[in-house]
Amino acid sequence: MDSAKDRPIILAMTGASGVAYGLRLLECLLQADYTVYLIVSKAAQLVFATETTLAIPAKPKEMRAWFSRHFNTPAERLTVFSREDWMSPVASGSHRARAMVVCPCTTGTLSAIAQGSSDNLIERAADVMLKEQRQLILVPRETPFSAIHLENMLKLSRLGVTILPANPGFYYKPSTIDDIVDFIVARLLDQLQVEHKLTPRWGESGV
Repeated sequence: MDSAKDRPIILAMTGASGVAYGLRLLECLLQADYTVYLIVSKAAQLVFATETTLAIPAKPKEMRAWFSRHFNTPAERLTVFSREDWMSPVASGSHRARAMVVCPCTTGTLSAIAQGSSDNLIERAADVMLKEQRQLILVPRETPFSAIHLENMLKLSRLGVTILPANPGFYYKPSTIDDIVDFIVARLLDQLQVEHKLTPRWGESGV
């Protein structure tokens, strides 16, 4: 029987601010030996250059090799697909992906998923998760939300999608940006049922 870790988790990164959340989630999943299918939008690649000092390649094969080296994890645990790779496994419901996370998620991507647009692989993969009733988590990073944004979130929530905005808590007294990022990533790992020790839990020592 296949291990849960061998059933891929799809991670899509779009052009919203907050790329650090997606990068940290990718690192945690790979270092916990989960198989990850990564899809990065062109806008997200621009955000890489704007919000980080990392020289991440744009081509899928080169990106896969770069992340494997950067996070010191086996290359076979990570596959990177382009947004137009319609022959990839994630485009079909016959592929048994364990879950999908869009982090960060633009409100445009959220809207497209809510409308079932499927105009690129990120939207199609999310549509597959919806139709197969599998776990889908969206991490919008926008403020303020318009009524359109909120209506799309409500529609998706009623369909079973987890809406997890990048709204960090401060009760555990974070002292660095990494601490703030880890708060959100810890919540994502909880939703995915991935063990971690990123932040103390409420009621534990230190909180």
